[in-house]
Amino acid sequence: MGSNFEFVNPQFFWLFLLLPVLVLWYLWKRKQQTASLKISSVQGFKTGKNWLAKLKPVLFVLRLLALSAIIVALARPRTVDETTKTKTTRGIDIVMAIDVSASMLARDLKPNRLEALKTVAARFINGRPNDRIGLVEYAGESFTRTPITSDKTIVLSSLKNVTYNTTIEGGTAIGSGLATAVNRLKDSRAKSKVIILLTDGVNNSGFIDPKIASELAVEFGIKVYTIGLGSNGMAMSPIAIRPDGGFQYGNVKVEIDEALMKDIAKKTGGQYFRATNNTKLEQIYEEINKLEKTDIEEFKFTNYDEMFRPFVIFALILLGLEFLLRTTIFKGFL
Repeated sequence: MGSNFEFVNPQFFWLFLLLPVLVLWYLWKRKQQTASLKISSVQGFKTGKNWLAKLKPVLFVLRLLALSAIIVALARPRTVDETTKTKTTRGIDIVMAIDVSASMLARDLKPNRLEALKTVAARFINGRPNDRIGLVEYAGESFTRTPITSDKTIVLSSLKNVTYNTTIEGGTAIGSGLATAVNRLKDSRAKSKVIILLTDGVNNSGFIDPKIASELAVEFGIKVYTIGLGSNGMAMSPIAIRPDGGFQYGNVKVEIDEALMKDIAKKTGGQYFRATNNTKLEQIYEEINKLEKTDIEEFKFTNYDEMFRPFVIFALILLGLEFLLRTTIFKGFL
């Protein structure tokens, strides 16, 4: 809600240029109307100063002030209060299926693939205030971390806690991750249902064929955007676990089943993207953000408070005062 002050007809302010002309006319007219008597001496005459005669120009000043108030009133001053109300007319439900296998700790993205993804995904979630979003994690198996919800605080908090862990079976079950995401969206009544499926490897685990999962997405009218995450060539990735529980890193060839990811995207009406660095990953999410727009209807209510009346009343009071003084106190000088 915003409040602004404006003049509807500001062109009337040009009338203020008449005021100097009226002042000059008054001075000239007053000189013409003042009678003069020339005598050789004033001795023998009683002289004195009449303060009423000196105050006579007050009448003209009152007229000028009244005229000024009328000009301001003609310009129509008013305040404008605007209230905007938005209504989402086409909501979108989005599930982000995130690969959390050990290879997501590879350091070809900074600081690693998983942390880079979480940073960019958080910005994406903040940029979708009118949509519901859910999170699915998968490695060798999959599970729902956050059901679709409009509470972005919950989603962001859940995303922050996404980490690699040994609880989930190792491997990359793309079919399971996609099927779990489809299951979260199949009963949604949203006008548009979208899955963002991200992986950095090939399907080598799980009991669900990715192609069957993509057919399920088609059946329920769900669009899938697929993202292959990882640089071209070799990347510093975990290759073993040290005695202290930390990872030992070494150069590993980056392998992404791009043919499968492209097939899933094409079959469901989405698109496939390849993110080879942090900047490219950010651009991909920005592109998806542009492709999936939520229709928002905006209602704007405007309240006008006209303020010309006080200036009209002030002008009438001045003119009434001028008339009263002219016909009473200053009557003998007119």
